[in-house]
Amino acid sequence: QVTLVESGGGLVQAGGSLRLSCAVSGRTLSNYDMGWFRQAPGKEREFVAAIRRSASNTYYVDAVKGRFTISRDNAKNMVNLQMNSLKPEDTAVYYCAARILFAADLAQTKYDYWGQGTQVTVSS
Repeated sequence: QVTLVESGGGLVQAGGSLRLSCAVSGRTLSNYDMGWFRQAPGKEREFVAAIRRSASNTYYVDAVKGRFTISRDNAKNMVNLQMNSLKPEDTAVYYCAARILFAADLAQTKYDYWGQGTQVTVSS
């Protein structure tokens, strides 16, 4: 069993920054491709970013390209999402997720494990 715990959310003004972290326990992080998703009130959950298990490739939704950076430290079993130049439309609950098997499209595939989420609120 794999457990994912997100942290780092909070309230920030537009233009500010937050760094989300996802602590993974139960299995070695290097066995998983990892993703970040978000869900705003009244909206469906959407893909934000993903990173391959070797950190060889990263992927982002267009809305966050150039502002968000996903990274991982397999030795520490941590995945991070650095969010800069935040906008009110980034307000959402952010979830990290883990996938065991390879998938060509990490934005569209089903993930095996999910965290409980952390709230990010960006004020205008």
